[in-house]
Amino acid sequence: MSDLPRKAVTRTAKLAALPLGFAGRATWGLGKRIGGKSAELVAREVQQRTADQLFKTLGELKGGAMKLGQALSVFESALPEEIAGPYRAALTKLQEAAPPLPARTVHSVLGERIGEDWREYFLEFEDTPAAAASIGQVHRAVWHDGREVAVKVQYPGAGEALLSDLAQLSRFARLLGPLVPGMDIKPLIKELRDRVSEELDYELEAQAQREHAAEFADDPDVVIPQVVHQADQVLVTEWIDGIPLSEVIVEGTAEQRDRAGQLLARFLFSGPARTGLLHADPHPGNFRLLPPVQDAEHPEEDGGPVGSWRLGVLDFGTVDRLPGGLPRPVGDSLRMALEGDAAGVYGLLREENFVKESIDLDPDEVLDYLLPIIEPTQVEEFTFTRGWIRDQAARIADPRSPAHQLGRQLNLPPSYVLIHRVTLSTIGVLCQLGATVRMRDELDTWLPGFLVEPAEAADATEAAPGEAGEPDEAGEPEGETVQA
Repeated sequence: MSDLPRKAVTRTAKLAALPLGFAGRATWGLGKRIGGKSAELVAREVQQRTADQLFKTLGELKGGAMKLGQALSVFESALPEEIAGPYRAALTKLQEAAPPLPARTVHSVLGERIGEDWREYFLEFEDTPAAAASIGQVHRAVWHDGREVAVKVQYPGAGEALLSDLAQLSRFARLLGPLVPGMDIKPLIKELRDRVSEELDYELEAQAQREHAAEFADDPDVVIPQVVHQADQVLVTEWIDGIPLSEVIVEGTAEQRDRAGQLLARFLFSGPARTGLLHADPHPGNFRLLPPVQDAEHPEEDGGPVGSWRLGVLDFGTVDRLPGGLPRPVGDSLRMALEGDAAGVYGLLREENFVKESIDLDPDEVLDYLLPIIEPTQVEEFTFTRGWIRDQAARIADPRSPAHQLGRQLNLPPSYVLIHRVTLSTIGVLCQLGATVRMRDELDTWLPGFLVEPAEAADATEAAPGEAGEPDEAGEPEGETVQA
């Protein structure tokens, strides 16, 4: 591939061909079965061909098409194993790479955005990209002061391509639904569209990365590369080596996978508390597992931070701004659910507009719906597995199940949409890792409301019963139907 396909007619034609391809393969499969092949064998062949076409197209088009593919890739672990197998390899490719732009296009962008003398900024510049993603690709280089850097160059026409792709994809979102049982694809596409302008603005990305880098500068567990230079459509940051999380998922040791999972959970919950920002693109391509820092004067002690693997975090193009950290009702509702306080949980969900005023649900049934989902918070440590998330997806996706019927009556307020998606995506990655994580440790430390302070507990016993849970008469804007 020589360049980013930008003409709307070209991109639309490629995306529009996907549903036709799905239908054609179904017909092909029927013919094979009539010809004597077993249904199971034919189904696997159809799934493999579908995966190859779908993710090849999404990767080649980059833009919104690839972004949707990356967003879906973290939910691969929720698929039944007989379906996940054929898709896994194709999904993983989208987490790390895409067909690159030619060097002449990259040089042209650098000349326009940095200046015709752009080469003077670098001692070395590698024309072959180190990574390519949905709206830009990254080149390894050496800055004029000797620092190794990553140079992210935005694809020309990326904004137009993003909007065009996502508009087209939303038209046949239902056909993509079976890829992730229990998840409604259309709200995901809508939310991706809402974030387009932010992701295209490298100045906003640089600001978010600077804030994270400053806060985590001395952190023993999390490494954020410093911003070196920023211009329109070009972002230069420090280079960090490490093992891509996609590789840890496939071939990492149990120690590496557990460590990566623990730090991923820690970053998810600590980031908003420490910076007021939530990193909102948690697919494995944006994380690296960095080797331990060897310090002879401070040997590792009892699994402490010195000498332990660290988590490198990349790409701050999509963030949720949470000045007060994660909303306290999240922690409050989790705590009350673990305490078995069905009435308290239900009252809080009504107050936050997860249950609309026009809907009347049984609090005990709501608690029964939530408890399996929050199982990782009920124990000191929890092993996330593909089997566990598949069970959750099947329970919620089955139209005959009470969980499915209740889930359709819940609402997702707009202010929680991105938090919900990031949490689900992170859980998806933890299940891909098969990591054993002490989730409660992170919630106790970073999630407001999860751990009640003694003074708050005393105040709660003095409060009149029934005060909590009164619905907010003003209400909130309507959101999406909750799909866990």
